[in-house]
Amino acid sequence: MTSRYGRTLELGLSLVPTSADLPLHRELAARADELGLDLIGIQDHPYQWRFLDTFALIGDLLARTERVRLFPDVANLPLRPPAMLAKQAATLDVLSGGRFELGLGAGAFWEAIGAMGGPVRSAGEALRALEEAIGLIRAFWSGERTIAFAGEHYRVRGLHPGPPPAHPIEIWLGVGKPRGLALTGRLADGWVPSLSWATPSSSPS
Repeated sequence: MTSRYGRTLELGLSLVPTSADLPLHRELAARADELGLDLIGIQDHPYQWRFLDTFALIGDLLARTERVRLFPDVANLPLRPPAMLAKQAATLDVLSGGRFELGLGAGAFWEAIGAMGGPVRSAGEALRALEEAIGLIRAFWSGERTIAFAGEHYRVRGLHPGPPPAHPIEIWLGVGKPRGLALTGRLADGWVPSLSWATPSSSPS
C-alpha cells in the first residue's frame, strides 16, 4: 500500500531495550518476523541503567530473524561517533543480508550524556553536528577506498572505511522543530517522530 506521501506504507513495532525483558524482546521479534511486519525500532539511551546496548541487541535480534528490518530509534549521536556508527551499521547490514536501517538523533538528556563522558551541546551545535555526521556516514558507505572529512565537530583523514553496506542504508532523523525538519527534508531519507513531542494534535492536516 502506498501512502499519500508517495512511500510504501510499512508497519512495525518499537521496543524499549530493558534488560529484564530480553526474553520478551526475542519473542516479539520472532513474532514480528513470522507475521510479516516490516520494521523493529529500538530506543537508544546508553546512559539508562536498565537498558541493554541497542546495537548489541539489534545484532542479537537480526541473527534470530529472517526478513524484518531493524533500526535504532534513534541512535544517540553524541555518544556514538559517526565513523564508528557507520562501521557498525555497515557490518550489521552485511551480516543480516541488508536488513539494517539507521535512525539518527541529534541528542537529548544532555546531563545524562555528559555524565557518560559525551559532549554537552547547545541546540544549534547539536543540529550542526548531526548534519556533519550525515555527510561523514554517507562518505563512509560510498565504497571509496580512502575518505577524508573536516568539520566543526568531526574530522577523519586517510580513513579506509572497509566493507560497504549490503544495501543502500536509509538515514531517518528523529528531530523536530523547523530547522530539524528542514535538515530532514534536505539530507535524510525519512523522519522518526516521537509521541513525546510530535503528538497527533500537532501534526499537519
